[in-house]
Amino acid sequence: MLSRPDVVVLGAGGALGEAWMMGLLAGIEDGSGFDLRRCEYFVGTSAGAIVAAQLAAGNPPRRPAPVQREPAPPPVQRPNPLAAAALGAARRAGGVALAASASFAPLALGLAAPGGALVRAALLRSLPRPAQTLDQLRSDVESTGATFDGRLRIVAVQRSSGRRVVFGRPGAPYASAGQAVEASCTVPWLFAPVVIGGQEYVDGALWSPTNLDTAPAGRDTQVLCLTPIGSIVGDHTLISVARNVARSAVSIEALALRRRGATVQMVAPNIESAAAMGPSSIDGDPAARVLESAYKQGLQVAEQDC
Repeated sequence: MLSRPDVVVLGAGGALGEAWMMGLLAGIEDGSGFDLRRCEYFVGTSAGAIVAAQLAAGNPPRRPAPVQREPAPPPVQRPNPLAAAALGAARRAGGVALAASASFAPLALGLAAPGGALVRAALLRSLPRPAQTLDQLRSDVESTGATFDGRLRIVAVQRSSGRRVVFGRPGAPYASAGQAVEASCTVPWLFAPVVIGGQEYVDGALWSPTNLDTAPAGRDTQVLCLTPIGSIVGDHTLISVARNVARSAVSIEALALRRRGATVQMVAPNIESAAAMGPSSIDGDPAARVLESAYKQGLQVAEQDC
């Protein structure tokens, strides 16, 4: 049986990644009897920031309609505004941006290396500055009641320096949960940077697809990490290469936590979920199908020996 997690880490993956994480967590809850809203910490990056804020606010993960247990929660639980906004922006920017948004470009920018922050900052400065924002996503997150109550961590990248910032962590700049989630989801070639405290912030996946190493974890901490773009399924495209890179990056971060004495369980989409998601993580059309396949996967994960 899956151990009850103390910390849940939720990675980048676009609108379909958000649907997969919601469905998977719902399946885990129903298969294990856990209430994941009671975990000690939630760490979210990009789409994972939406899910993390939802859980920290005390809202249940979204379930497929036939197994929905509670009345419809606040608006962010309805079809994710990230899906329509990202898809529309990518289509206006053209096919190159659409392919990049599917996850390869964030990883190419985000892999840590000596001097990586400087390179990342230079690349960010070279990008055009889009006009579209994710203001609606911010409003939807605020409507859930999500706050930085000590349990929530949201990862973004400061545009000017290329460095990672973990909102909600002691010593981090002040931001509302909605501002931080908006910043963490702001793909810089699709949306305008989010200004917080006079600084501009963009997608947390530019640093890492999960930022697992930021989890507040030590000896005997149980960490559950969901990696929507770490699928085992690939097709020799740039996206499959990005998924391989994502798995490598997350494995290194998991090793760092294990050296602290934490137990880390990582879950990526299985064959059925990956097939439902398809090649584009920002296309929101198959979200209901992804939610259903992820829920079934979650039931299986809950029963696995760890």
